[in-house]
Amino acid sequence: MKDSFNYEELFLKLKTMKFSGMAQELENQVRDPNSELLSFEERITKLIDAEWQLRYHKKFARYLKKASLRYPDASFDETIYDSQRSLDIPTIEGLIDCNWIAEGRNLLITGNAGTGKSYLACALAINALKQFKSVRYAKTSAMIYELESAVLKNEYLDYIGKLSKLDLLILDDFGMMDLNPDMCRNLFELIDAREGRRSIIVISQLPISSWYTLFKDNTYADSCMDRLVHKAYRLEFHGKNMRNPQL
Repeated sequence: MKDSFNYEELFLKLKTMKFSGMAQELENQVRDPNSELLSFEERITKLIDAEWQLRYHKKFARYLKKASLRYPDASFDETIYDSQRSLDIPTIEGLIDCNWIAEGRNLLITGNAGTGKSYLACALAINALKQFKSVRYAKTSAMIYELESAVLKNEYLDYIGKLSKLDLLILDDFGMMDLNPDMCRNLFELIDAREGRRSIIVISQLPISSWYTLFKDNTYADSCMDRLVHKAYRLEFHGKNMRNPQL
Protein backbone atom coordinates (compact mmCIF):
# COMPACT_ATOMS: atom_id res chain seq x y z
CA MET A 1 0.00 0.00 0.00
CA LYS A 2 2.79 2.43 0.96
CA ASP A 3 4.83 1.54 -2.12
CA SER A 4 1.97 2.41 -4.48
CA PHE A 5 1.65 5.97 -3.20
CA ASN A 6 3.94 8.85 -4.17
CA TYR A 7 4.96 10.03 -0.71
CA GLU A 8 7.93 12.01 -2.04
CA GLU A 9 5.60 14.40 -3.83
CA LEU A 10 3.55 14.77 -0.66
CA PHE A 11 6.68 15.45 1.42
CA LEU A 12 7.71 18.16 -1.05
CA LYS A 13 4.29 19.81 -0.97
CA LEU A 14 4.26 19.88 2.84
CA LYS A 15 7.74 21.38 3.02
CA THR A 16 6.89 23.93 0.33
CA MET A 17 3.91 25.02 2.43
CA LYS A 18 6.28 25.18 5.44
CA PHE A 19 4.69 22.25 7.26
CA SER A 20 8.10 20.82 8.12
CA GLY A 21 6.97 19.16 11.33
CA MET A 22 4.12 17.40 9.59
CA ALA A 23 6.41 16.35 6.72
CA GLN A 24 8.93 14.84 9.15
CA GLU A 25 6.23 12.95 11.06
CA LEU A 26 4.73 11.62 7.81
CA GLU A 27 8.19 10.44 6.76
CA ASN A 28 8.59 8.71 10.14
CA GLN A 29 5.24 6.96 9.69
CA VAL A 30 6.09 5.83 6.16
CA ARG A 31 9.37 4.33 7.37
CA ASP A 32 7.75 2.62 10.35
CA PRO A 33 5.95 -0.58 9.33
CA ASN A 34 4.07 -0.60 12.60
CA SER A 35 2.37 2.72 11.83
CA GLU A 36 -0.28 0.81 9.86
CA LEU A 37 -1.52 -0.54 13.18
CA LEU A 38 -2.63 2.99 14.11
CA SER A 39 -6.06 4.26 13.21
CA PHE A 40 -6.52 7.14 10.79
CA GLU A 41 -7.43 9.40 13.74
CA GLU A 42 -4.25 8.45 15.60
CA ARG A 43 -2.03 9.04 12.58
CA ILE A 44 -3.52 12.41 11.66
CA THR A 45 -3.32 13.47 15.31
CA LYS A 46 0.40 12.64 15.35
CA LEU A 47 0.90 14.67 12.17
CA ILE A 48 -0.88 17.72 13.55
CA ASP A 49 0.83 17.44 16.95
CA ALA A 50 4.26 17.27 15.29
CA GLU A 51 3.61 20.47 13.35
CA TRP A 52 2.16 22.21 16.40
CA GLN A 53 5.13 21.27 18.58
CA LEU A 54 7.65 22.42 15.98
CA ARG A 55 5.97 25.81 15.58
CA TYR A 56 5.53 26.20 19.33
CA HIS A 57 9.22 25.58 20.02
CA LYS A 58 10.34 27.91 17.23
CA LYS A 59 8.11 30.70 18.53
CA PHE A 60 9.24 30.08 22.11
CA ALA A 61 12.88 30.25 21.00
CA ARG A 62 12.26 33.66 19.40
CA TYR A 63 10.59 34.99 22.55
CA LEU A 64 13.36 33.57 24.74
CA LYS A 65 16.08 35.20 22.66
CA LYS A 66 14.39 38.61 22.83
CA ALA A 67 14.02 38.32 26.62
CA SER A 68 17.83 38.31 27.15
CA LEU A 69 17.47 36.37 30.38
CA ARG A 70 20.46 36.01 32.66
CA TYR A 71 19.55 32.33 33.18
CA PRO A 72 17.78 31.14 30.02
CA ASP A 73 17.63 27.55 31.33
CA ALA A 74 16.14 28.41 34.73
CA SER A 75 13.41 26.14 36.05
CA PHE A 76 11.54 25.26 39.21
CA ASP A 77 13.22 22.17 40.56
CA GLU A 78 13.35 20.48 43.94
CA THR A 79 15.88 23.00 45.27
CA ILE A 80 13.11 25.51 46.01
CA TYR A 81 11.89 23.09 48.69
CA ASP A 82 15.27 22.94 50.42
CA SER A 83 14.53 24.00 54.01
CA GLN A 84 17.91 25.72 54.29
CA ARG A 85 16.81 28.24 51.65
CA SER A 86 13.90 29.39 53.84
CA LEU A 87 11.79 30.29 50.82
CA ASP A 88 8.15 31.33 50.87
CA ILE A 89 6.94 28.24 49.01
CA PRO A 90 3.17 29.07 48.98
CA THR A 91 3.88 32.47 47.39
CA ILE A 92 6.27 30.99 44.82
CA GLU A 93 3.76 28.29 43.89
CA GLY A 94 1.08 30.96 43.58
CA LEU A 95 3.23 32.95 41.16
CA ILE A 96 4.14 30.07 38.85
CA ASP A 97 0.96 30.22 36.76
CA CYS A 98 1.72 33.89 35.88
CA ASN A 99 -1.83 35.12 36.47
CA TRP A 100 -0.31 38.05 38.34
CA ILE A 101 1.32 39.16 35.09
CA ALA A 102 -2.04 39.17 33.33
CA GLU A 103 -3.27 41.37 36.21
CA GLY A 104 -0.36 43.81 35.85
CA ARG A 105 0.89 43.18 39.39
CA ASN A 106 4.53 43.75 40.34
CA LEU A 107 6.89 41.42 42.20
CA LEU A 108 9.64 42.68 44.49
CA ILE A 109 12.40 40.19 45.29
CA THR A 110 14.94 41.08 47.98
CA GLY A 111 17.61 39.26 49.91
CA ASN A 112 21.25 38.37 50.25
CA ALA A 113 23.64 37.86 47.34
CA GLY A 114 23.83 34.35 45.93
CA THR A 115 20.49 33.17 47.31
CA GLY A 116 18.91 32.60 43.88
CA LYS A 117 16.83 35.75 43.41
CA SER A 118 17.72 36.29 39.77
CA TYR A 119 17.45 32.59 38.97
CA LEU A 120 13.92 32.38 40.35
CA ALA A 121 12.91 35.54 38.49
CA CYS A 122 14.19 33.97 35.26
CA ALA A 123 12.27 30.76 36.00
CA LEU A 124 9.10 32.82 36.38
CA ALA A 125 9.95 34.64 33.16
CA ILE A 126 10.34 31.36 31.29
CA ASN A 127 6.88 30.29 32.46
CA ALA A 128 5.56 33.58 31.10
CA LEU A 129 7.41 33.03 27.82
CA LYS A 130 5.80 29.59 27.50
CA GLN A 131 2.49 31.47 27.47
CA PHE A 132 3.97 33.78 24.82
CA LYS A 133 4.07 36.80 27.07
CA SER A 134 6.74 39.32 26.06
CA VAL A 135 9.61 39.61 28.56
CA ARG A 136 12.77 41.70 28.90
CA TYR A 137 15.49 41.22 31.51
CA ALA A 138 18.03 43.95 32.24
CA LYS A 139 20.34 45.15 34.95
CA THR A 140 18.79 48.30 36.39
CA SER A 141 21.93 50.31 35.65
CA ALA A 142 21.95 49.13 32.02
CA MET A 143 18.29 50.05 31.64
CA ILE A 144 18.92 53.54 33.02
CA TYR A 145 21.80 54.05 30.59
CA GLU A 146 19.60 52.81 27.74
CA LEU A 147 17.01 55.44 28.68
CA GLU A 148 19.69 58.14 28.81
CA SER A 149 20.94 57.05 25.39
CA ALA A 150 17.41 57.24 24.00
CA VAL A 151 17.15 60.82 25.26
CA LEU A 152 20.36 61.78 23.45
CA LYS A 153 19.13 60.15 20.24
CA ASN A 154 15.71 61.84 20.45
CA GLU A 155 14.16 58.36 20.67
CA TYR A 156 13.04 58.59 24.30
CA LEU A 157 9.26 58.55 23.81
CA ASP A 158 9.43 55.73 21.28
CA TYR A 159 11.67 53.70 23.56
CA ILE A 160 9.45 54.23 26.60
CA GLY A 161 6.47 53.26 24.46
CA LYS A 162 8.19 50.06 23.38
CA LEU A 163 9.10 49.12 26.96
CA SER A 164 5.57 49.91 28.16
CA LYS A 165 4.16 47.19 25.90
CA LEU A 166 6.22 44.37 27.39
CA ASP A 167 4.14 42.01 29.51
CA LEU A 168 7.00 41.61 31.99
CA LEU A 169 10.06 43.77 32.63
CA ILE A 170 12.74 42.46 35.01
CA LEU A 171 15.06 45.01 36.63
CA ASP A 172 17.89 43.21 38.40
CA ASP A 173 20.44 44.58 40.88
CA PHE A 174 18.28 47.55 41.80
CA GLY A 175 20.04 49.78 44.30
CA MET A 176 23.60 49.37 43.03
CA MET A 177 23.77 53.07 42.12
CA ASP A 178 22.34 56.35 43.41
CA LEU A 179 19.83 57.99 41.10
CA ASN A 180 20.41 61.60 40.13
CA PRO A 181 17.38 63.75 39.14
CA ASP A 182 17.62 62.81 35.44
CA MET A 183 17.82 59.11 36.28
CA CYS A 184 14.92 59.54 38.69
CA ARG A 185 12.82 61.13 35.98
CA ASN A 186 13.60 58.43 33.41
CA LEU A 187 12.92 55.63 35.86
CA PHE A 188 9.66 57.26 36.89
CA GLU A 189 8.53 57.60 33.26
CA LEU A 190 9.27 53.92 32.70
CA ILE A 191 7.43 52.77 35.83
CA ASP A 192 4.51 55.13 35.26
CA ALA A 193 4.06 53.95 31.66
CA ARG A 194 3.55 50.39 32.95
CA GLU A 195 1.77 51.07 36.24
CA GLY A 196 -1.38 49.02 36.74
CA ARG A 197 -1.18 47.46 33.28
CA ARG A 198 2.16 45.69 32.87
CA SER A 199 4.24 43.87 35.45
CA ILE A 200 7.72 44.62 36.74
CA ILE A 201 9.99 42.34 38.76
CA VAL A 202 12.50 44.32 40.80
CA ILE A 203 15.41 42.36 42.29
CA SER A 204 17.60 43.89 44.98
CA GLN A 205 19.99 43.01 47.77
CA LEU A 206 18.65 46.00 49.68
CA PRO A 207 15.48 45.86 51.79
CA ILE A 208 12.56 47.77 50.30
CA SER A 209 12.60 50.15 53.26
CA SER A 210 15.96 51.53 52.07
CA TRP A 211 15.02 52.08 48.42
CA TYR A 212 13.66 55.57 49.04
CA THR A 213 17.11 56.94 49.90
CA LEU A 214 18.49 55.90 46.49
CA PHE A 215 16.52 58.68 44.83
CA LYS A 216 18.09 62.14 44.94
CA ASP A 217 14.72 63.73 44.23
CA ASN A 218 12.11 63.13 46.93
CA THR A 219 9.17 63.77 44.63
CA TYR A 220 10.30 61.08 42.22
CA ALA A 221 11.11 58.81 45.16
CA ASP A 222 7.54 59.06 46.43
CA SER A 223 6.07 58.56 42.96
CA CYS A 224 8.27 55.61 42.00
CA MET A 225 7.93 53.81 45.31
CA ASP A 226 4.15 54.24 45.36
CA ARG A 227 3.82 52.73 41.89
CA LEU A 228 6.26 49.89 42.50
CA VAL A 229 5.06 48.81 45.91
CA HIS A 230 1.29 49.28 45.59
CA LYS A 231 -0.35 45.83 45.41
CA ALA A 232 3.03 44.23 44.64
CA TYR A 233 3.85 40.70 45.69
CA ARG A 234 7.03 40.23 47.71
CA LEU A 235 9.61 37.53 48.17
CA GLU A 236 12.54 37.63 50.59
CA PHE A 237 15.60 35.41 50.19
CA HIS A 238 17.59 34.99 53.39
CA GLY A 239 18.57 31.33 53.18
CA LYS A 240 21.77 29.59 52.17
CA ASN A 241 24.07 30.89 49.46
CA MET A 242 23.43 28.83 46.31
CA ARG A 243 26.78 29.78 44.75
CA ASN A 244 28.72 28.78 47.86
CA PRO A 245 26.64 26.59 50.22
CA GLN A 246 29.36 26.84 52.88
CA LEU A 247 28.60 30.55 53.45
